[in-house]
Amino acid sequence: MIIMIRAFRASLKFYGIFAFCVCLVASFPVSLRAAEGVNDLPLLFDARERIAKPDLSGLARLRFLTTVDFPPFNFIDQSGKLAGFHVDLVREICHELEIDAKCQIQAVTFAELQPALEGGQGEAVIAGIGTSSELRQRFAFSRTFMKLPARFAANRQVMAGALSVASLAGKPVGTVSGTTHEAMFKAFFPKLESRSFPSRDAMLAALKQGSVAAVFSDGMQLSFWTAGSDAAGCCALIDGAYFSQRFLGEGLAVMNRKGDSALTQAIDHALLELSRKGRLNEIYLRYFPAGIY
Repeated sequence: MIIMIRAFRASLKFYGIFAFCVCLVASFPVSLRAAEGVNDLPLLFDARERIAKPDLSGLARLRFLTTVDFPPFNFIDQSGKLAGFHVDLVREICHELEIDAKCQIQAVTFAELQPALEGGQGEAVIAGIGTSSELRQRFAFSRTFMKLPARFAANRQVMAGALSVASLAGKPVGTVSGTTHEAMFKAFFPKLESRSFPSRDAMLAALKQGSVAAVFSDGMQLSFWTAGSDAAGCCALIDGAYFSQRFLGEGLAVMNRKGDSALTQAIDHALLELSRKGRLNEIYLRYFPAGIY
């Protein structure tokens, strides 16, 4: 999962930082849509649930560690300030816990995140680290606040306006060779024709040219690519966001040290309240106005 997230970080630089700024539940594919609108963040919290807020009066400070190279989650804006979805979420978490004065957020490199947390240079990490069984042996994690979906993007001309998964029958679908998305596609859609490409660039070039009818890849990357100048309006997302814990991991969460159980519970409490009050969705729409689901 860490490898996938780091590859995603590198690919974001290809699409441009400033462009960002203006589970396998069963053996079949699961498409998750928002409860209220197609652009909304899918609900990951039960509004009827209650998570008690622990006493944080003894907390001297709460330092969140992040990076600057994962837009639109965390990046340096045009004024030179740290900004992004994660930065705004930290502010909301601290406000919900009524500890604004004790909260800090500081950036380190991705490689420094885990050593810095273990070394006491921060109390929590919010930087796009996906949870995994290996990391759970060393760290504690909050509840997942966002899942990163897989999506189909299709060539409008090749599909002749029929932008649906059912319309892909008998048409080639591109994937990047050796990736988790290729494995997920073959597991979820065994009857569809797969055509592998050595790189994401090659796959997207083939989609734009129409040599494949569609591609199956990271939904966030595809949402920005289809809306960007590189695609030049050639292509569009097909309805349906697909999730798989087996292939894509559990999603994004806040990581902290295992001994800080009260902090983990406090962050879970804040995330639940932010979801219930709609503020988590507001932050999501601020940075993903077109939606990724």
